[in-house]
Amino acid sequence: MNAKPLALWVAFALFAASTPENVSAQDVMRGLDMASPDMTMAQMTRAEVAALLSAAGGHGADLAGKRLSGLDLSGLDFSGANLRAARLNHANLSGAKLDGATFDQVWALEVNLVGASLVKASLFGTQMQGARLEGADLPGARITADLTGAHLAGAKLVGADCSADEKNQSMGLMHAVFKSADLTGSDLTGANLARADLSFAKLGGAILVRASLREADAGGADLRGAHLEGADTSGLDLTSARIDASAVAIFTRSANLKRAFAE
Repeated sequence: MNAKPLALWVAFALFAASTPENVSAQDVMRGLDMASPDMTMAQMTRAEVAALLSAAGGHGADLAGKRLSGLDLSGLDFSGANLRAARLNHANLSGAKLDGATFDQVWALEVNLVGASLVKASLFGTQMQGARLEGADLPGARITADLTGAHLAGAKLVGADCSADEKNQSMGLMHAVFKSADLTGSDLTGANLARADLSFAKLGGAILVRASLREADAGGADLRGAHLEGADTSGLDLTSARIDASAVAIFTRSANLKRAFAE
């Protein structure tokens, strides 16, 4: 990893350590010039990226730390690739294949991953605010990314692990953030969302069958029409959340049930 992406990750780690319970997008970005060439421009062309992927023969190309922001990389096969600390802000990866890829610590603000495949991909500490993942396939993925305001309608996160990473306390409590995200009709069957941030998220029609929502934050979220059969909702914060009146029994072990709006 060269000096610049390393510096970005050090900055992220320092912010995380200073706020052990939560790391907001604003904290991570504070002090960084998000309009700088380092965050907005690409050092490679699509053709060069495609050639590197082809040369790797499907064995995991090394794109760690590369500046790829704004590129059209749609439909390319990044299976098993190492993209750790790469910059992909506003890049187009729609329909791309990233199965088993390392997408850790990537800057991917407003990235287009519509219909992309990220089966068992790793998204640790990834900055994906405003990302588009409609119809994306993420079964078995490990996600401690910031997906604030992201679009995940119809996305498949079956068995995804979005729970807090309690093994890295020195870097703060890393967890998935879906604040104000659109998860309408998404499939989260069996997903682990323990201690995830789902505040103000849209979860109408989402499939949360057998999912763990233990101690997650669903404050202000819309859970009407969500399928919650067999879900673990113990400690789930429902402050100002909107829920179906017929589903109240599912939330008997949740926190602040009386402060939810049962409709």
